[in-house]
Amino acid sequence: MSAEERLAALQIELPSPPLPMANYVPWRIGGNLLFLSGVGPRYADGRHIAGVLGADLDVKVGYEAARLCGLNLLANMRAALGSLDRVDTILKVLGMVRGTPDFGEQPEVINGCTDLFVEVFGEAGRPARSAVGMGSLPRGIAVEIEAVVLLR
Repeated sequence: MSAEERLAALQIELPSPPLPMANYVPWRIGGNLLFLSGVGPRYADGRHIAGVLGADLDVKVGYEAARLCGLNLLANMRAALGSLDRVDTILKVLGMVRGTPDFGEQPEVINGCTDLFVEVFGEAGRPARSAVGMGSLPRGIAVEIEAVVLLR
């Protein structure tokens, strides 16, 4: 089953690609690599998940925030490539989690994104990955994620 077919079977609708909030582009292709700029947990209606993990947000909300980031990354992939079926492998994901100094569950939060990628791309969606803590993120968002994708 192709990635686009899996997305339909899972009844996942992608939001429209998020617009850059500063002086950068959402994606750039170099050779057979797609580099995706970091995206935040924005809902289709423009709302986003803000807050601090370990203070006003728990891991469950963080996981949902990371899943929203994954949906926005998929939207940017489709915008860049025309179809998710052009994705060969999700090579690398960098997940940044805004948390308290003692919050240590960044991997469990970023699973929200990588679990989604595995649902859509199968084993090709399981990336090399970093999940790190941050003292702050733009506009107070809880999570930001970027990715590098190998193209077919």
